[in-house]
Amino acid sequence: MYTKQYELWCKKAIKDNDLIEELKSIKGNTDAISDAFYKDLEFGTGGLRGVIGAGTNRMNIYTVGKATQGLAAYINSVTENGSVAIAYDSRIKSDTFAKAAAEIFAANGIKAYIYKELMPTPMLSYAVRKLSCDAGIVITASHNPSKYNGYKAYGPDGCQLGLEAADYVLSIMNSVDIFDGVKTMDFNEALKAGKIEYIDESVIEDYLNEVLARRVHKNLDVSNLSVIYTPLHGSGNKPVRSILSKIGLKNVTVVPEQELPNGNFPTAPYPNPEIRQAFECALKLAENTNPDLLLATDPDCDRVGIAVNHGGEYTLLTGNDVGVLLLDYILSGRLSEGTLPKDPVAVKTIVTTELTRKIAEHYGCKLIDVLTGFKFIGEQIAILEEKGETERYVLGFEESYGYLAGGYVRDKDAVIASMLICEMAAFYKTEGKDLTEVLDSIYKKHGYFKCSQKNFACEGQSGMEKINGIMQSLRDNSPKEIAGKKVVIIRDYGNSITTNKAEGTTEKLDLPKSNVIEFSLEGGSHIFVRPSGTEPKIKLYIEAVGATLEEALATQEALANSGTTLLGF
Repeated sequence: MYTKQYELWCKKAIKDNDLIEELKSIKGNTDAISDAFYKDLEFGTGGLRGVIGAGTNRMNIYTVGKATQGLAAYINSVTENGSVAIAYDSRIKSDTFAKAAAEIFAANGIKAYIYKELMPTPMLSYAVRKLSCDAGIVITASHNPSKYNGYKAYGPDGCQLGLEAADYVLSIMNSVDIFDGVKTMDFNEALKAGKIEYIDESVIEDYLNEVLARRVHKNLDVSNLSVIYTPLHGSGNKPVRSILSKIGLKNVTVVPEQELPNGNFPTAPYPNPEIRQAFECALKLAENTNPDLLLATDPDCDRVGIAVNHGGEYTLLTGNDVGVLLLDYILSGRLSEGTLPKDPVAVKTIVTTELTRKIAEHYGCKLIDVLTGFKFIGEQIAILEEKGETERYVLGFEESYGYLAGGYVRDKDAVIASMLICEMAAFYKTEGKDLTEVLDSIYKKHGYFKCSQKNFACEGQSGMEKINGIMQSLRDNSPKEIAGKKVVIIRDYGNSITTNKAEGTTEKLDLPKSNVIEFSLEGGSHIFVRPSGTEPKIKLYIEAVGATLEEALATQEALANSGTTLLGF
């Protein structure tokens, strides 16, 4: 079915020897050819993400080139003599894709600023704003396994590209010949001509100073804390260590076998700080050093996970746990320091714990709910900026381990999160408490909110069809109860409708449309069902509420089992 496309690629995809060899290796393999060519990688507000390899459904210099040509056309449609910032992480071919993109921008009359070495995603967002660029890209697939890479696109505000701009880019991509319709020029020639320029070291230092300025207790002595840090072979190694040094944290041990960049992730096949496996090397190292805290950032250093030493055992905290701790610490700490702004604002995504709301109410902080995706948190900061009220923003976070305090960037930032987590741990250590004990005190004050997530992989074309079928079935035949608890409210974000089962009413949801369904249950628990925007998965988000830990955990298990059955797995 896709023989003609395959043959065309065999003839024209000659710029990358790896692609040439792969195309030869799948000759005659109908399934492999079909999977590589059955669709084009979709360009959305999150850019591109896919398996590295040959074909229209893969990440390679040609699909990257087509996307870049589309983004270049968009920039040229809104401005003359535009500019773009470029960053990349440690993934396979990230530097190759980044340089290829710079060559295409330059050939289209757009100046490309590119970092000299791998840099975290938030530092791309910062560079876009600092250098007054019209757009930005970072080549990364975040925490995905090594076979993936991706292409995140940003607007002039430092947020990921908006829907209108993404649609424009996609429309150009659909009309561009992937081999003959992409303009390009030699990287070194463009560098000599000033059409490509390396980003100056001063931009990196300015970024670190912006992070440093967001300390809560600026004079706190953190030298009492000991930390093991792993960048998981990624881009966090230099900036995280630098910022921890700047706050006076000297007792930091870096996991040696995960220190240097390596896109194959040999010690962490899933370089995801959400899972325990990513901490295995750190945990082994901790056996001899007994640190207070284990810290792990993902390859593009926009997310961070931690494990806390509690009586000699290391407890992994969830993204919700850390977000709750940070919000309570920032609000209480800035209140005591006299730096808490009038009418403070915090932002969370809809699938993030409702315990956040209890804490915000306790401190008189306004809490705003947004759709899943950090760009929506960035948009809320932009709204405050337009009013001249950026200082009101204190924290935004999502359950998937992404945090940002301060409006200097518009994406989640594991550099500032690492700094604040370590400062927070040092602060509570002076009071004789570790972070698990602080979290437990928050639960005792506000109730036990236990969150979990289940991911169900649905690979390939059949997987996509299965995901669509599940979502449609939930809309057509919504459950009356889950785990023995009545469904009282259904929020269908895809159709922007809230249905109150108890009152028999419906009303519009005041949020953009998104393919998410929420079932709120009697007693305050709820589940969300949502297809992943970056991976071939459907996700089940669970939040169980209980008066005691035991009650919350029992409800959590029941909801997980019932939710799995509801999705047909």
